[in-house]
Amino acid sequence: MSHATAAASPLVLERMTPFQWTAIVICVLLNMLDGFDVMVMAFTAPHVSADWALSGKLLGIMLSAGLVGMALGSFLLAPLADRWGRRPMIMLCLVILTVGMALSALASNAWQLGALRVFTGVGIGGMLAGVGVITAEYANPKWRSTAVALQATGYPIGATLGGVLAAWMLQHFSWHSVFLIGAGASLLCIPLVLKCLPESLDFLVARRPPDALPRLNALLARMHMPALQALPPAPVRADGRKGYAALFVGDLRRVSVLIAMAFFLHMFAFYFVLSWTPKLLVSAGVSAQQGITGGVLLNLGGIVGGSLFGWLASRWALSRLTAASLLLAMVAMLAFAGFNTQLGIAFPVAFVIGAALFGAMAGLYAAAPVVFAADVRTTGLGWAIGIGRVGAILSPLTVGLLVDAGWSPTALYVLCALPLALAAWACLGLRVGVGQTRN
Repeated sequence: MSHATAAASPLVLERMTPFQWTAIVICVLLNMLDGFDVMVMAFTAPHVSADWALSGKLLGIMLSAGLVGMALGSFLLAPLADRWGRRPMIMLCLVILTVGMALSALASNAWQLGALRVFTGVGIGGMLAGVGVITAEYANPKWRSTAVALQATGYPIGATLGGVLAAWMLQHFSWHSVFLIGAGASLLCIPLVLKCLPESLDFLVARRPPDALPRLNALLARMHMPALQALPPAPVRADGRKGYAALFVGDLRRVSVLIAMAFFLHMFAFYFVLSWTPKLLVSAGVSAQQGITGGVLLNLGGIVGGSLFGWLASRWALSRLTAASLLLAMVAMLAFAGFNTQLGIAFPVAFVIGAALFGAMAGLYAAAPVVFAADVRTTGLGWAIGIGRVGAILSPLTVGLLVDAGWSPTALYVLCALPLALAAWACLGLRVGVGQTRN
């Protein structure tokens, strides 16, 4: 690792039990909600725009509204998860997500829907940091990068299912029905999390709530590990800093800047591609159904790319694999820029773009829990995701303005592809290898 030699965790997980895999599968399901939430706006955008006669600028604001909420949730709620517990914060965020989705279906104008998209996004943003940390902590060192990569693959799975379902729903019902489906999906996850999702192991060790030892031993028993007579030594921060201040002390400063840069640049390109591709394809002359097909292919590619990345992550250095995915995404986006109206070429290239971008996202989510210490792990992941969401917010807004200014789809894809080279450089600077961890 770039900043220190990885220290051994006080809780070394040597095996993978069904209990651990169940926790990871639940985290995959929760990440599917993120994919559905983002794509529900992308796929309904033409219908919402037609209903309310939205300009490109206003449509860009609508597409960015949920991302604003996600950034706020990442920045504001992630540090609270390090204080109060990652599982309780996930529960709170699921309630926010369910209420926000349900009320979005009742919106009567663009500003109401925009405000509700912000509210819904707060729930998504606050939930993702905790989900990523729990996935990383319940996987043993051998499977950690793979598990986090698979958890990140939940996003394209949710987006793909959402796209297929949205296409069918929009043929038979109004766009409001798609939001109701999202509310129902998040509502069903609440009892599942209550019953099956465990609390973070490192939270119990680092924060030491009054019942930490019995709760920790109960979790260890379910993983077929011996009980502890006392809690392992808690991580000690000599400078005494907490929250975001702890991320900018000593060698962590460089890591915090690099990973935030990589997230920002990746998500700028990522959310441009996912939010605008269906609309830009229609603007270029294809049908609305073909535009949705292009969006679905991006996410189908993401499922393949995320899964392949998970398999490769247990064999190759994480930094290099993530950088390679970013460079592949850049090349594929440049190719798409030249052939976006030739569907025989554009659709396969869209699949490659999705595979590479989602693979890179899996790599970033896998790296973030590794490079931050246990007591600030959710805060660190929240910081990285939050800065990434700032890039995600700026992307649809910027593109909306450029669409109104007359930019072609080709020029927009070139503009958003080139920053991925700098993101690849930032990933290489993290120098995260295979199976590394940090206490």
